[in-house]
Amino acid sequence: MKTIIWKAYWNYEKEEKWLNEMAAKGLALTDYSWCRYAFADCEPGEYTYRIELLQHLPYHPESQKYMRFMEDNGVEHVASYNAWIYFRKKTSEGTFDIYSDIDSRIRHYRRVNLMWSLLACAEILVGIPNIMIGLSLWGDSHRVYPFNFTAGVIVVCIGLVFIALGHPMRKHIKRLKHQKMVSE
Repeated sequence: MKTIIWKAYWNYEKEEKWLNEMAAKGLALTDYSWCRYAFADCEPGEYTYRIELLQHLPYHPESQKYMRFMEDNGVEHVASYNAWIYFRKKTSEGTFDIYSDIDSRIRHYRRVNLMWSLLACAEILVGIPNIMIGLSLWGDSHRVYPFNFTAGVIVVCIGLVFIALGHPMRKHIKRLKHQKMVSE
């Protein structure tokens, strides 16, 4: 039976945990598209899921090469959304971890942090000029621009949320760098 669940995640690690909880209940992810998860029945605990932000979009030659490598190692590409890719592997085949060392994990967290940082910059760069336009023309009797001001404030706030969403990634990077330094 096919099950559709609409749910938003801003933290891929929490999303990955939820997907693995769903698999433990007997629901295997079969497709994903912006907050829409499609599941099919499976044996409880049959799959382990991992999510990764690729360096390039999935159709890029480097990404295709990487996906073939994963398939050669028994990992199935379930879905992708922009540069996010959803993998699964049969739990019976053993532990499934995408990252083989601390450096690869740091690189992944940096990609995720960069994504949030770029989104934040874009929002703030659009929001501030709108705030300035709204403020400069607010008292003009011929023109009232409260829309620009309000939209600018909202967009800047969204940018600040994106900065906050990148914070856990920056903490992970710092923790892993420290762990690497201690182990060397």
